[in-house]
Amino acid sequence: MYGIRNCDSVRKARKLLDESKVDYTFHDYKKDGADENALNEACERFGWESVLNKRGTTWRKLDDETKAGVSDQGSAIALMMQETSLIKRPLITGGKQLLLGFDAALWGEIMEKGEL
Repeated sequence: MYGIRNCDSVRKARKLLDESKVDYTFHDYKKDGADENALNEACERFGWESVLNKRGTTWRKLDDETKAGVSDQGSAIALMMQETSLIKRPLITGGKQLLLGFDAALWGEIMEKGEL
């Protein structure tokens, strides 16, 4: 699981996984930086527009020139590598499912099927 330790969505996701006794490794973007391969995989699966979080404070604080420079997957990943708070989270990789964002109902269904 990739995310930021103090993010509300990440905390909810980790709590659910811990309560469900699901083993996972946590990669904290703030301590460990972003993983370019994981970002590429997420962008290929979900589209870079979904992986790049434009709804948060970090995006709103960027200058207009920086925002305008994000026009494709490569430029989005480059910016997310610099500003890890721009990555939608949590991101789950390595299991049977690739998941982006936290949806308790969906995650519950996936865990019931043993696909996480």
